[in-house]
Amino acid sequence: MSRAPAEVHGSARAPIFRRERTIRFSDCDPAGIVFYPQYFVMFNGLVEDWFTEGLGVPYSDLIMRRHLGLPTVRLEADFTAVSRMGDTVALELGVERLGRSSLALALRCVGAGDEQRMAMRTVIVSTSKEDHRAIPLPDDVRGAIERATAA
Repeated sequence: MSRAPAEVHGSARAPIFRRERTIRFSDCDPAGIVFYPQYFVMFNGLVEDWFTEGLGVPYSDLIMRRHLGLPTVRLEADFTAVSRMGDTVALELGVERLGRSSLALALRCVGAGDEQRMAMRTVIVSTSKEDHRAIPLPDDVRGAIERATAA
């Protein structure tokens, strides 16, 4: 986990979770650059890792045992530079807003020299898997996010 400053949609942000990753063949199109939907897959994995490793709340338990849904309800993305097969990039996550049942995240992919490759803002909502309606974030999840953002 790193605390290097990040820029997401023009505003300075310090990521609270960071993970290095190598761009793989399966991430790329025939030109050898990341096929843009693959960034969404990478960032979804980063969010799962953040819950499990960064917050200490296993993502799989939330979904499978606690029957909580965490669907994406808003997504905004900027693609600013290409990532190529074999590149090592850093995926960064910052919290923009913590609501009663929603969470706005700022995500970024950066290459060497902190060159921004892609930035994304997403809103996820806590829902009941039974009826798919919004429900408050569980207290332990909220507390873990509050502790992570205060550090």
